[in-house]
Amino acid sequence: ETVKELFIRGKQSIVVAGTHGKTTTTAMLSWILEVAGRKPSFLVGGIAENFGSSFQLADGPDFVIEGDEYDTAFFDKGPKFLHYLPRIVLLKNIEFDHADIYADLEAIKTAFRRLINIVPRSGLIVAGIDSPVVKELIPAAFSRVATAGIGIGEWQATKIETTAGGMAFDVLRSDSSTGRFAIPLPGAFNVQNALGAIIVGRELEIPDEVIRRALSTFKSVKRRLEIRGEVNGIVVYDDFAHHPTAVHATLRAVRERHPDARVWAVFEPRSQTCRRRIFEQAFVESFDPADTIVIARVYGASHLAPAETLSPDRVAEGIQARGKRAFTFASTDEIVSFVANEARSGDHVVIMSNGGFDNIHNKLLERLRR
Repeated sequence: ETVKELFIRGKQSIVVAGTHGKTTTTAMLSWILEVAGRKPSFLVGGIAENFGSSFQLADGPDFVIEGDEYDTAFFDKGPKFLHYLPRIVLLKNIEFDHADIYADLEAIKTAFRRLINIVPRSGLIVAGIDSPVVKELIPAAFSRVATAGIGIGEWQATKIETTAGGMAFDVLRSDSSTGRFAIPLPGAFNVQNALGAIIVGRELEIPDEVIRRALSTFKSVKRRLEIRGEVNGIVVYDDFAHHPTAVHATLRAVRERHPDARVWAVFEPRSQTCRRRIFEQAFVESFDPADTIVIARVYGASHLAPAETLSPDRVAEGIQARGKRAFTFASTDEIVSFVANEARSGDHVVIMSNGGFDNIHNKLLERLRR
């Protein structure tokens, strides 16, 4: 309510919503508006590196905000995004998440239907129809809708190419080309992020050349495949991925950018959802792009019933059955010792957690320097 009344009201609210990619897309769109001279206000759930901040209050007409579906407060269990007075919604994707407050996917759908329904007729929803659930829900909209996807939708990203510097792709609108764009970020998921930001930029009548310039200079968000260091040719990343879909997309991006390298996945089950058994089989499959997988013990497992808790050992056994090397360890120090002893020059070590993971990044880099 404070954000709505003191900061958003009176501005054009642009809400970036969905299960994955909200933070990066919010930062990316904010940077496009900044480069276009629109002086945007924004609030994002991470440090936008172009700004060095997660928040900006400026004089321009727009407020770009990451629309979280998590509950608002202990006394308001509705999703935060319903408070943000959206005129434009960039709805990226919808999957089951937040198992601590949503009973199932149907409950998630109900929350997003409410968001779709409050966008005014004069507004716009940019709908990522790569997501089957978004495609299912979007007919409920009263506003204008622009569908978008990789090779599908009114707006399409096509001819996607992994380059030395990131990704390049063409944008089509109703089979008419709007040209080629490039981003200094890896992964098809970042192409999806950029496509949504491009469409909103077009809605705000920002010229393509300005959008291209902004995308080419975008520096991403901390903890999104952030390179924390390189020692003796071993690259160590920090990533926020904690959902099976995000884990797979992150590892696939590294694999596609470095097809001949060994890719390590070091994962801490920490979020309220990934600590639970519900995603156990999905996690087994999500690590496919990696060569060696290391899974930490479940963070805060004592707060869950044993029958509800994800088993790192079962996940590792499932991964091994798919022909991969997979290991579990009881402590961060054991993980650091194992990876430091086994990794070699040219390896890429992707550390994934939505928390601090016991400072594992610095511990590993320090150990590698010895």
